[in-house]
Amino acid sequence: MTPEEKKTWAEDLLRQKFAELGRLPTKKDFDNAACAQIKAYLGPWPRALESAGLKQPKEKKVSESQ
Repeated sequence: MTPEEKKTWAEDLLRQKFAELGRLPTKKDFDNAACAQIKAYLGPWPRALESAGLKQPKEKKVSESQ
């Protein structure tokens, strides 16, 4: 699989689990192998959920030191 195919696979897996559960999936909803692959392809769990479109990206704080 190409890196893009791996990313798509992991995102689809997260979306399917979301549809099945009706809530954001957690690492505990996957076996160890699937969880490790999702994290390898998409990064830390919050970023993986963002990549799959299940969670809004966290807003970065803007420093007011000016």
